[in-house]
Amino acid sequence: MKNIWLYLCVWGVVAACTEQYHIEGSSSVRGLEGRMLYLKAFVGDDLTDIDSCEVVHGKFSFSGPLDSTIMANLFIGEESVMPLVLEKGDLKIKIDQTTQEVTGSPLNETLYGFIKQKTVIDYQLDDLSHKESQMIMDGMDHEVILSQLNEEARRLTQESDYLVTNFITENFDNVLGAGVFMIITSGYPYPVLTPQIEDIMSKATPAFKAHPYIKEYISVAKENMEKMNEEAK
Repeated sequence: MKNIWLYLCVWGVVAACTEQYHIEGSSSVRGLEGRMLYLKAFVGDDLTDIDSCEVVHGKFSFSGPLDSTIMANLFIGEESVMPLVLEKGDLKIKIDQTTQEVTGSPLNETLYGFIKQKTVIDYQLDDLSHKESQMIMDGMDHEVILSQLNEEARRLTQESDYLVTNFITENFDNVLGAGVFMIITSGYPYPVLTPQIEDIMSKATPAFKAHPYIKEYISVAKENMEKMNEEAK
């Protein structure tokens, strides 16, 4: 599967008339000064440039017409930096050494609220190795350490899975549901049907199932699962 942030594509309800999006951005990252930023989104299978601008004195801006609410992505050169939802209104992007955030519209604030929650859980999972080292230095029994850390890892993984599944199901019929589905599936080496994906699809709405990426992913995943089952016989 392609990089997930590259796969976030057009998905939404076409407005009755063309709206406008306006984005004001700020960055305290010195390496971005003078660099060109690009807004891109997938239209079908093609990654399309929507807008571009230069970072000047830590500031940048985008604006243009908008026929529908779409998932897009901010790029620096060929590098994908962060996702955002292009929707009507005045959006604000903040980039610094520790924060990447988009505010100013309901869907973006919902998206980044989710990303913050997921980041906290991911950090706690990553910190388990540090906890293990500290527990060893404290002289704890190795079996006790493994038991405690395995239980904590199980709890955090379960919490993460619930967060992702709940977020997708709550956003089946807007750009966020499909976008986060792409995030979780991009981490797999090839399309597969995990218990989490099967749970999501058992609840999915027709609109969600009809999304081009999801439709293709599920089709290929079913073929892969059939092949694996045949090979296991």
